[in-house]
Amino acid sequence: MGTARPAVAVTGIGLVTAAGIGVTANWERVCSGVPTAATDPELAGLPVAFSCRVPGFDARALLGRNAAWRLDRVNHLALVAAREAVADAGWDTDGWDAPRVGVVLGNALGGAVSYENAHTALHTEGPDRVSPLVMVNWPINMISGYLAMQLTALGPNLVVATACASGVTAIGVARDMLLSGQCDVVITGASEAPLARTPMAAYAMMGALSRRSDDPAAASRPFDADRDGFVAAEGAAILVLEREDDARARGARIRARISGYGSSADGHHASAPDPEGRGVERALRAALDDAGVAPSDVEHVNAHGTSTKLNDLTESAVIRRVLGSPAVTSTKGVTGHALGAAGAIEVAYTVLTVENGVIPPTANLEKLDPEIDLDVVADRARTRRVRVATSHSLGFGGQNAVAVVTAP
Repeated sequence: MGTARPAVAVTGIGLVTAAGIGVTANWERVCSGVPTAATDPELAGLPVAFSCRVPGFDARALLGRNAAWRLDRVNHLALVAAREAVADAGWDTDGWDAPRVGVVLGNALGGAVSYENAHTALHTEGPDRVSPLVMVNWPINMISGYLAMQLTALGPNLVVATACASGVTAIGVARDMLLSGQCDVVITGASEAPLARTPMAAYAMMGALSRRSDDPAAASRPFDADRDGFVAAEGAAILVLEREDDARARGARIRARISGYGSSADGHHASAPDPEGRGVERALRAALDDAGVAPSDVEHVNAHGTSTKLNDLTESAVIRRVLGSPAVTSTKGVTGHALGAAGAIEVAYTVLTVENGVIPPTANLEKLDPEIDLDVVADRARTRRVRVATSHSLGFGGQNAVAVVTAP
């Protein structure tokens, strides 16, 4: 194995997902294994009219009237999660060295709701009814731009887009910024609010979404023999990362470490993974090498586990081939698939597993696909001390990213 680089500490977490608003609500729900998918009135009339939306999210109450009106939902989710993460890390944004604080977020679709509303207005009411705000809400870069404004984070500021791997890619880039000395603190993670009618219709027509409309709660079933596609979701996860020595020097709580990162491309297909899993295997081995840990050291995997036929088979074969038989879970059974935010959400859950010694179950797993030879945690959460874990993300375009999370 390679020589591990200096450790990067996770000092704060913020979560806004279909499992709830805040870390406590999220952790309780994913550990319960109770799914969140439900009929979605906003998608009525589409081939698939159910999703995983954040429950009870009132942007006006959480962010104020002006931000609720001006910003896209993708920004709302990110801002609420970021405020929780920064408070959790014990930072006062008025007191930090703002030019040394970076923001690196992941996203896939940008301000999808803002764009769709503008497009609808253009074609139904005319060009003079298109809001100019769409050009500061639709572009993908604005997700991190608004965070910098809200948090007075004046260092490097960017959004990375590697489809459903975006969240893990952002965390990897953030880690590199800390280790290179560009920043002292990086606000990282991802946000996605994709539940607009056009993208949801397109996902349905390409056959990616589950059609289990008679029982939406049972639709997201990673690794199950009867899975038939993913359930689309929205959400955000924000992590505060610092060099471990710096975090300890200021007396911060270290929830876990991001100890390794690897990425790769399949170079195979626009939307299907390489059936041999060679790309994700390269990313996994690179992450382990970066962390300086052996495959046999990995005790837990928070899998990409989308509930699609191809992904689950490909990923499970790679896990078995490289890691043997760690305890595997896919929290998408509860939360659905939040696309570009999924990886960040799952890294956050992996940090909580390492911190709390609890592995959430894979919801709706009733009969393991006979082609999958893994120890998949099902039925109920498993209490187990975990010192080394990996979180995997695979994206359209064949883009793969893996993070290694370790105990401090």
